[in-house]
Amino acid sequence: MIAFLIAAALAAGGAAPPPSPKCTTSSPHDPTALKYICDSERGWAESVASGDPTTVKRILADDFIGVDPDGKQYRKAEMVADTAKGPQSFVSNKINDVIVRFYGNMAVAQGSETWTRKNGEKGRWVWTDTWLKRNGAWQIVAAEDLKAPAN
Repeated sequence: MIAFLIAAALAAGGAAPPPSPKCTTSSPHDPTALKYICDSERGWAESVASGDPTTVKRILADDFIGVDPDGKQYRKAEMVADTAKGPQSFVSNKINDVIVRFYGNMAVAQGSETWTRKNGEKGRWVWTDTWLKRNGAWQIVAAEDLKAPAN
């Protein structure tokens, strides 16, 4: 269960990592916002294996609610706490792609990520994150994740 909570899907605080290679949008957007969202999604995914909650703390809104692949709701505090436990189960978790659509001060990011557990099991999650620009900052207010067949 902790593994699913951790993977509700992603940048380090301050300096952002390089842009995600498969990050696209078809809607009018601010290139800086697109880069921030894609880098943040990647950072959240990678935190599953690193155990570093920095990105999770920054990108999840205080009123965030997520739904894990088992249908259980979770809040920001749970996600932050569970992130540190990820390295107990995961070797890696990498973003495959992110598609972002902007609607004014809201954006919907949909993507997939591929993971490997310490026991050798491999899998994939697909997800939808709803971003809101509030008080000048983009944050995720809702997320939903599904376990999908590995490609």
